[in-house]
Amino acid sequence: MQFRNLCRSSPWKWQSLRFEYVDRPDPVPEDLVRAWLRRPGALRLESAAGAVLHSTTGINDSKDGFYVSATRKSWLLPPQLVTPVYDDGGLVRRRPEAAYGEPCFGNGRFAAALDPVELAGNAPVPIEFPNTNAVELGPLTEVDHAGRPAFETIVIPNAAYRPSDPEAPLCRPGRNLIRVDAGTGVCVSSRPLEDEWKSHGHWIRILAVDEYMLDDLFLAESMNLTDVRRHISWDISRGV
Repeated sequence: MQFRNLCRSSPWKWQSLRFEYVDRPDPVPEDLVRAWLRRPGALRLESAAGAVLHSTTGINDSKDGFYVSATRKSWLLPPQLVTPVYDDGGLVRRRPEAAYGEPCFGNGRFAAALDPVELAGNAPVPIEFPNTNAVELGPLTEVDHAGRPAFETIVIPNAAYRPSDPEAPLCRPGRNLIRVDAGTGVCVSSRPLEDEWKSHGHWIRILAVDEYMLDDLFLAESMNLTDVRRHISWDISRGV
């Protein structure tokens, strides 16, 4: 139960994240992508060599036309502005209706890892029908993942498993080794254990949580804003 509730909790655990991502189960340095993400939709990506791969360019755009033409889902609030049902440990037991969604890169596994609710569903299933859980969980183990505490378990997807991206799920058929960061609810590692799928999966190293991020970081052209964290020197002229 604790693991499933942690998988539901990511939207309420953090607002910004700096991390490294590899779309394979082994962290190969030359394949990693450096990422800066600020919810609800600001994302910057760089290659290992420092080349910019992607930078959000419309974070301040008007949404008037979108709201007029779209359905009621357009009016849903971000999850941070609605209150879920928490368990006694402060994790989310039941998620409310909200405007969920993380920025994507490459495939849907990137976004699913940041909010791994597909491993748990929005709410607990009836106790009479345990097989309707998204996945079956093995024994839960506390581990260290890149210097941060995480929970690890082997999961097997059930027929009720509905990945956000069917082409790039967090779980493949059969056994999968899954790690979820204890502090953020982010799925930091997925590794299929069946031979057919061993090249699939992902790996994340979290570098900073809720770090201050300027708009400049996510814009194609700098707005020349001052980073208030840095000391500003003042040159004082002396009269002769």
